[in-house]
Amino acid sequence: MYEFVQKLIETKDNFILTSHVNPDGDSIGSELALYTFLKNKGKNAKIINYSATPYNYLFLDKNNIIEKFDENIHQKAINEAGAVFILDTNEYSRLKTMAPYIKESPAIKVCIDHHLGMEKNGFDNVISDIESPSTGEILYKFLLSYGNNSINKDIAEYLYTAIMTDTGSFRFPRTDAETHLITANLLDLGIDPVYIYNEVYSKSSIGRLKLLSIFLRKLTLEYDNRLIYAVMLQKEFDETGTTEYDTEGFSHHMMSIETVQIALIFTEGRNGIKVSFRSKGDIYVNELAKEFGGGGHKNAAGTWLAEKDMDNVCKRVISNAKKYIIN
Repeated sequence: MYEFVQKLIETKDNFILTSHVNPDGDSIGSELALYTFLKNKGKNAKIINYSATPYNYLFLDKNNIIEKFDENIHQKAINEAGAVFILDTNEYSRLKTMAPYIKESPAIKVCIDHHLGMEKNGFDNVISDIESPSTGEILYKFLLSYGNNSINKDIAEYLYTAIMTDTGSFRFPRTDAETHLITANLLDLGIDPVYIYNEVYSKSSIGRLKLLSIFLRKLTLEYDNRLIYAVMLQKEFDETGTTEYDTEGFSHHMMSIETVQIALIFTEGRNGIKVSFRSKGDIYVNELAKEFGGGGHKNAAGTWLAEKDMDNVCKRVISNAKKYIIN
Protein backbone atom coordinates (compact mmCIF):
# COMPACT_ATOMS: atom_id res chain seq x y z
CA MET A 1 0.00 0.00 0.00
CA TYR A 2 2.85 2.37 0.84
CA GLU A 3 5.57 1.15 -1.55
CA PHE A 4 4.91 3.72 -4.30
CA VAL A 5 5.03 6.69 -1.92
CA GLN A 6 8.04 5.32 -0.01
CA LYS A 7 9.99 4.99 -3.28
CA LEU A 8 8.84 8.46 -4.31
CA ILE A 9 10.19 9.96 -1.11
CA GLU A 10 13.48 8.15 -1.52
CA THR A 11 13.99 9.20 -5.16
CA LYS A 12 12.62 12.77 -5.26
CA ASP A 13 14.07 15.83 -3.56
CA ASN A 14 11.50 18.63 -3.96
CA PHE A 15 7.99 18.33 -2.55
CA ILE A 16 4.92 20.56 -2.42
CA LEU A 17 2.22 19.88 0.20
CA THR A 18 -1.25 21.37 0.05
CA SER A 19 -4.81 20.87 1.25
CA HIS A 20 -8.36 22.13 0.87
CA VAL A 21 -9.72 25.65 1.01
CA ASN A 22 -10.47 26.83 4.58
CA PRO A 23 -8.03 24.36 6.20
CA ASP A 24 -8.87 22.72 9.51
CA GLY A 25 -6.92 20.96 12.23
CA ASP A 26 -6.70 17.71 10.30
CA SER A 27 -5.37 19.28 7.12
CA ILE A 28 -2.89 21.61 8.83
CA GLY A 29 -1.71 18.98 11.31
CA SER A 30 -1.23 16.44 8.53
CA GLU A 31 0.64 18.90 6.33
CA LEU A 32 3.05 19.90 9.09
CA ALA A 33 3.60 16.29 10.14
CA LEU A 34 4.51 15.17 6.63
CA TYR A 35 6.57 18.33 6.04
CA THR A 36 8.61 17.72 9.20
CA PHE A 37 9.14 14.07 8.28
CA LEU A 38 10.40 15.06 4.81
CA LYS A 39 12.72 17.73 6.23
CA ASN A 40 14.09 15.21 8.73
CA LYS A 41 14.99 13.04 5.74
CA GLY A 42 16.91 15.92 4.17
CA LYS A 43 14.29 16.77 1.56
CA ASN A 44 13.18 20.18 0.29
CA ALA A 45 9.52 20.84 0.99
CA LYS A 46 6.98 23.65 0.95
CA ILE A 47 3.45 23.85 2.31
CA ILE A 48 1.29 26.07 0.12
CA ASN A 49 -2.41 26.57 0.92
CA TYR A 50 -5.06 28.53 -0.90
CA SER A 51 -6.42 29.93 2.39
CA ALA A 52 -4.67 31.51 5.33
CA THR A 53 -4.25 29.43 8.49
CA PRO A 54 -7.08 30.03 11.02
CA TYR A 55 -5.85 31.81 14.17
CA ASN A 56 -6.52 28.84 16.47
CA TYR A 57 -4.06 26.67 14.52
CA LEU A 58 -1.24 29.20 14.32
CA PHE A 59 0.34 27.62 17.41
CA LEU A 60 1.27 24.63 15.25
CA ASP A 61 3.12 26.79 12.72
CA LYS A 62 5.50 28.59 15.05
CA ASN A 63 8.10 29.02 12.30
CA ASN A 64 5.66 30.34 9.66
CA ILE A 65 6.23 27.39 7.38
CA ILE A 66 2.82 27.50 5.69
CA GLU A 67 2.63 29.87 2.73
CA LYS A 68 -0.54 31.40 1.28
CA PHE A 69 -0.84 30.73 -2.43
CA ASP A 70 0.26 33.47 -4.83
CA GLU A 71 0.46 32.36 -8.44
CA ASN A 72 3.22 34.89 -9.19
CA ILE A 73 5.38 33.43 -6.44
CA HIS A 74 4.45 29.75 -6.37
CA GLN A 75 3.87 28.71 -9.97
CA LYS A 76 7.59 28.07 -10.51
CA ALA A 77 7.90 25.98 -7.31
CA ILE A 78 4.92 23.85 -8.27
CA ASN A 79 6.30 23.25 -11.78
CA GLU A 80 9.73 22.29 -10.42
CA ALA A 81 8.45 19.93 -7.71
CA GLY A 82 9.20 16.26 -8.02
CA ALA A 83 5.97 15.41 -6.23
CA VAL A 84 2.89 17.13 -4.86
CA PHE A 85 1.02 15.71 -1.86
CA ILE A 86 -2.66 16.67 -1.71
CA LEU A 87 -3.80 16.02 1.86
CA ASP A 88 -7.25 15.74 3.42
CA THR A 89 -9.21 16.23 0.20
CA ASN A 90 -9.75 14.06 -2.85
CA GLU A 91 -11.12 16.78 -5.12
CA TYR A 92 -9.02 19.22 -7.09
CA SER A 93 -11.91 21.69 -6.99
CA ARG A 94 -11.26 22.20 -3.27
CA LEU A 95 -7.79 23.55 -4.07
CA LYS A 96 -9.48 26.48 -5.82
CA THR A 97 -7.10 28.54 -7.98
CA MET A 98 -4.17 26.26 -7.12
CA ALA A 99 -5.80 23.34 -8.95
CA PRO A 100 -4.83 24.14 -12.56
CA TYR A 101 -1.21 24.80 -11.65
CA ILE A 102 -0.93 21.48 -9.83
CA LYS A 103 -2.72 19.57 -12.59
CA GLU A 104 -0.43 21.04 -15.24
CA SER A 105 2.75 20.47 -13.25
CA PRO A 106 4.91 17.51 -14.34
CA ALA A 107 5.19 16.56 -10.67
CA ILE A 108 3.84 13.22 -9.46
CA LYS A 109 0.54 13.82 -7.63
CA VAL A 110 -0.25 11.79 -4.51
CA CYS A 111 -3.53 12.05 -2.59
CA ILE A 112 -3.69 11.07 1.09
CA ASP A 113 -7.26 11.30 2.33
CA HIS A 114 -10.13 9.68 4.23
CA HIS A 115 -13.23 11.23 2.67
CA LEU A 116 -15.95 9.42 0.76
CA GLY A 117 -16.15 9.62 -3.02
CA MET A 118 -12.50 9.08 -3.88
CA GLU A 119 -11.87 9.57 -7.60
CA LYS A 120 -8.42 8.23 -8.46
CA ASN A 121 -8.36 9.94 -11.87
CA GLY A 122 -6.00 12.86 -11.75
CA PHE A 123 -3.72 11.36 -9.09
CA ASP A 124 -0.69 9.17 -9.76
CA ASN A 125 -1.13 7.39 -6.45
CA VAL A 126 -3.67 7.37 -3.65
CA ILE A 127 -3.50 6.41 0.02
CA SER A 128 -7.14 6.37 1.07
CA ASP A 129 -9.08 4.88 3.97
CA ILE A 130 -12.70 5.99 4.27
CA GLU A 131 -13.02 4.08 7.55
CA SER A 132 -10.37 6.28 9.15
CA PRO A 133 -11.71 9.20 11.22
CA SER A 134 -8.92 11.52 10.06
CA THR A 135 -6.16 11.98 7.54
CA GLY A 136 -3.84 12.35 10.53
CA GLU A 137 -4.51 8.75 11.51
CA ILE A 138 -3.73 7.53 7.98
CA LEU A 139 -0.52 9.54 8.01
CA TYR A 140 0.44 8.13 11.41
CA LYS A 141 0.26 4.60 10.00
CA PHE A 142 2.25 5.59 6.93
CA LEU A 143 5.00 7.27 8.93
CA LEU A 144 5.14 4.32 11.32
CA SER A 145 5.98 2.10 8.34
CA TYR A 146 9.41 3.76 8.52
CA GLY A 147 9.83 2.62 12.12
CA ASN A 148 9.06 4.00 15.57
CA ASN A 149 11.76 6.67 15.33
CA SER A 150 10.05 8.31 12.35
CA ILE A 151 7.64 10.19 14.65
CA ASN A 152 9.23 12.71 17.00
CA LYS A 153 7.56 14.99 19.54
CA ASP A 154 6.81 17.75 17.01
CA ILE A 155 5.22 15.33 14.55
CA ALA A 156 3.26 13.76 17.42
CA GLU A 157 1.79 17.18 18.30
CA TYR A 158 0.75 17.77 14.69
CA LEU A 159 -0.84 14.33 14.35
CA TYR A 160 -2.60 14.52 17.71
CA THR A 161 -4.14 17.85 16.71
CA ALA A 162 -5.24 16.38 13.38
CA ILE A 163 -6.89 13.38 15.01
CA MET A 164 -8.41 15.28 17.94
CA THR A 165 -10.07 17.91 15.78
CA ASP A 166 -11.44 15.63 13.05
CA THR A 167 -12.90 13.24 15.60
CA GLY A 168 -14.61 16.12 17.41
CA SER A 169 -12.44 15.45 20.44
CA PHE A 170 -12.98 11.69 20.02
CA ARG A 171 -16.78 11.72 19.90
CA PHE A 172 -17.59 11.44 16.17
CA PRO A 173 -18.42 8.16 14.36
CA ARG A 174 -15.44 6.06 13.25
CA THR A 175 -13.55 6.92 16.44
CA ASP A 176 -12.60 3.46 17.66
CA ALA A 177 -10.17 1.63 19.93
CA GLU A 178 -7.39 1.93 17.36
CA THR A 179 -7.78 5.72 17.34
CA HIS A 180 -7.35 5.84 21.12
CA LEU A 181 -4.33 3.52 20.98
CA ILE A 182 -2.72 5.76 18.37
CA THR A 183 -3.30 8.89 20.44
CA ALA A 184 -1.93 7.08 23.50
CA ASN A 185 1.26 6.37 21.55
CA LEU A 186 1.47 10.04 20.57
CA LEU A 187 1.00 11.11 24.19
CA ASP A 188 3.87 8.83 25.16
CA LEU A 189 6.14 11.05 23.07
CA GLY A 190 5.63 13.87 25.57
CA ILE A 191 3.01 16.12 23.97
CA ASP A 192 0.60 18.10 26.15
CA PRO A 193 -3.07 17.38 25.33
CA VAL A 194 -4.33 20.14 27.65
CA TYR A 195 -2.20 22.74 25.86
CA ILE A 196 -3.35 21.53 22.43
CA TYR A 197 -7.03 21.51 23.38
CA ASN A 198 -6.81 24.99 24.90
CA GLU A 199 -5.06 26.40 21.85
CA VAL A 200 -7.68 24.98 19.49
CA TYR A 201 -10.88 25.46 21.47
CA SER A 202 -10.34 27.82 24.39
CA LYS A 203 -8.86 30.90 22.75
CA SER A 204 -11.74 33.26 22.15
CA SER A 205 -12.31 36.99 22.10
CA ILE A 206 -15.08 39.38 23.04
CA GLY A 207 -15.69 39.79 19.32
CA ARG A 208 -16.27 36.08 18.85
CA LEU A 209 -18.71 36.00 21.78
CA LYS A 210 -20.60 38.91 20.23
CA LEU A 211 -20.62 37.04 16.92
CA LEU A 212 -22.03 33.96 18.66
CA SER A 213 -24.79 36.11 20.14
CA ILE A 214 -25.71 37.36 16.66
CA PHE A 215 -25.53 33.81 15.30
CA LEU A 216 -27.88 32.38 17.94
CA ARG A 217 -30.45 35.11 17.31
CA LYS A 218 -30.46 34.28 13.60
CA LEU A 219 -31.18 30.56 13.89
CA THR A 220 -34.14 29.55 11.73
CA LEU A 221 -35.97 26.20 11.67
CA GLU A 222 -37.61 24.56 8.64
CA TYR A 223 -39.31 21.30 7.73
CA ASP A 224 -41.00 20.64 11.08
CA ASN A 225 -37.87 21.69 13.00
CA ARG A 226 -35.73 19.05 11.27
CA LEU A 227 -33.53 21.53 9.43
CA ILE A 228 -31.89 24.56 11.01
CA TYR A 229 -29.88 27.29 9.34
CA ALA A 230 -28.24 30.65 9.95
CA VAL A 231 -26.98 33.32 7.59
CA MET A 232 -23.86 35.25 8.60
CA LEU A 233 -23.13 38.46 6.71
CA GLN A 234 -19.81 40.19 6.11
CA LYS A 235 -21.00 43.30 7.93
CA GLU A 236 -21.43 41.20 11.10
CA PHE A 237 -17.83 40.05 10.94
CA ASP A 238 -16.74 43.64 10.38
CA GLU A 239 -18.83 44.92 13.29
CA THR A 240 -17.42 42.35 15.72
CA GLY A 241 -13.85 42.37 14.44
CA THR A 242 -14.05 38.68 13.52
CA THR A 243 -13.70 36.50 10.44
CA GLU A 244 -15.53 33.50 9.02
CA TYR A 245 -13.11 31.25 10.90
CA ASP A 246 -14.63 32.47 14.17
CA THR A 247 -17.83 30.53 13.39
CA GLU A 248 -15.97 27.23 13.85
CA GLY A 249 -17.84 25.16 16.42
CA PHE A 250 -21.06 27.17 16.15
CA SER A 251 -22.79 24.22 14.49
CA HIS A 252 -22.61 22.29 17.78
CA HIS A 253 -25.31 24.58 19.15
CA MET A 254 -27.52 23.83 16.16
CA MET A 255 -27.05 20.08 16.36
CA SER A 256 -27.88 20.04 20.08
CA ILE A 257 -31.56 20.55 19.22
CA GLU A 258 -33.16 17.13 19.48
CA THR A 259 -35.40 17.38 16.40
CA VAL A 260 -32.70 18.72 14.08
CA GLN A 261 -31.32 16.37 11.42
CA ILE A 262 -29.51 18.86 9.19
CA ALA A 263 -27.79 22.15 10.04
CA LEU A 264 -26.60 24.72 7.52
CA ILE A 265 -24.45 27.82 8.02
CA PHE A 266 -24.32 30.30 5.13
CA THR A 267 -21.35 32.64 5.43
CA GLU A 268 -20.96 35.70 3.24
CA GLY A 269 -17.40 36.42 2.20
CA ARG A 270 -15.97 39.23 0.12
CA ASN A 271 -15.77 37.05 -2.99
CA GLY A 272 -18.48 34.46 -2.50
CA ILE A 273 -20.56 32.38 -0.11
CA LYS A 274 -19.38 29.50 2.07
CA VAL A 275 -21.90 26.84 3.11
CA SER A 276 -21.24 24.42 5.99
CA PHE A 277 -23.32 21.26 6.24
CA ARG A 278 -23.84 19.10 9.34
CA SER A 279 -26.12 16.13 9.93
CA LYS A 280 -26.99 13.30 12.27
CA GLY A 281 -27.12 9.55 11.72
CA ASP A 282 -27.42 8.21 8.18
CA ILE A 283 -27.94 11.55 6.45
CA TYR A 284 -25.17 11.99 3.90
CA VAL A 285 -24.70 15.75 3.74
CA ASN A 286 -21.53 15.24 1.70
CA GLU A 287 -23.88 14.24 -1.12
CA LEU A 288 -25.87 17.43 -0.62
CA ALA A 289 -22.63 19.43 -0.66
CA LYS A 290 -21.62 17.73 -3.92
CA GLU A 291 -24.73 19.15 -5.56
CA PHE A 292 -23.13 22.54 -5.05
CA GLY A 293 -19.57 21.65 -5.96
CA GLY A 294 -18.42 20.72 -2.45
CA GLY A 295 -17.75 17.58 -0.45
CA GLY A 296 -16.58 16.21 2.84
CA HIS A 297 -17.69 13.67 5.40
CA LYS A 298 -20.98 11.84 5.71
CA ASN A 299 -22.08 14.11 8.58
CA ALA A 300 -19.88 17.16 7.98
CA ALA A 301 -19.22 18.81 4.64
CA GLY A 302 -18.82 22.17 2.98
CA THR A 303 -18.71 24.14 -0.22
CA TRP A 304 -17.82 27.59 -1.48
CA LEU A 305 -19.80 29.34 -4.21
CA ALA A 306 -18.52 32.27 -6.24
CA GLU A 307 -21.89 33.99 -5.96
CA LYS A 308 -23.20 37.15 -4.31
CA ASP A 309 -26.95 36.50 -4.09
CA MET A 310 -27.32 35.08 -0.58
CA ASP A 311 -31.10 34.72 -0.78
CA ASN A 312 -30.85 32.67 -3.95
CA VAL A 313 -28.13 30.40 -2.55
CA CYS A 314 -30.12 29.82 0.65
CA LYS A 315 -33.30 28.95 -1.22
CA ARG A 316 -31.55 26.48 -3.51
CA VAL A 317 -29.60 24.69 -0.78
CA ILE A 318 -32.54 24.52 1.65
CA SER A 319 -34.82 23.26 -1.12
CA ASN A 320 -32.35 20.54 -2.15
CA ALA A 321 -31.83 19.54 1.49
CA LYS A 322 -35.45 18.51 1.89
CA LYS A 323 -34.99 15.17 0.15
CA TYR A 324 -32.27 14.18 2.63
CA ILE A 325 -34.50 14.59 5.67
CA ILE A 326 -35.81 11.37 7.20
CA ASN A 327 -39.55 11.42 7.88
